[in-house]
Amino acid sequence: MESVRCTRASANAILAILNEAIVNSTALYDYRPRTAEMMEAWFDAKERGHYPVIGAESEDGALMGFASYGPFRAWPAYKYSVEHSVYVESSFRGRGVGTFLMRTLVTAAMEQDYHVMIGGIDAANTPSVRLHKSLGFSHCATIRQVGFKFGRWLDLEFYQLLLPTPRRPSDG
Repeated sequence: MESVRCTRASANAILAILNEAIVNSTALYDYRPRTAEMMEAWFDAKERGHYPVIGAESEDGALMGFASYGPFRAWPAYKYSVEHSVYVESSFRGRGVGTFLMRTLVTAAMEQDYHVMIGGIDAANTPSVRLHKSLGFSHCATIRQVGFKFGRWLDLEFYQLLLPTPRRPSDG
């Protein structure tokens, strides 16, 4: 497995992974699959914010999954916090791809001097919760019945990881 910086050339593979999760799971609280235009806007936002999109490729070049982060909240005092996401293509789940991607993403966050990584995870998504706990993330909040999908109420849990960066945080 190899780590790669995903570019717009990866958009179709990323879109397929996201849309499979939208249609078949509560990993995303979307109802409808995303479009190519939505992916363009997503990549635009990642580029503007200097947020990485990290992929894991198989030996034959297939995108096995991807991870990224973006702003946690819009106010300036949150500048050292990011909210991340990680998605693994269904045929590659259970093979360590998520762990590989998250470790790479944590390293990227430290290199960019972030201090807190936050993941919002559906409470029933046991594999994602297990992954985050195995990497040192701790449960910090549950918002009960915040989503509704597949005819049921969904609880959203937040997990955070405190990073040793930045060495010299500042206001402003």
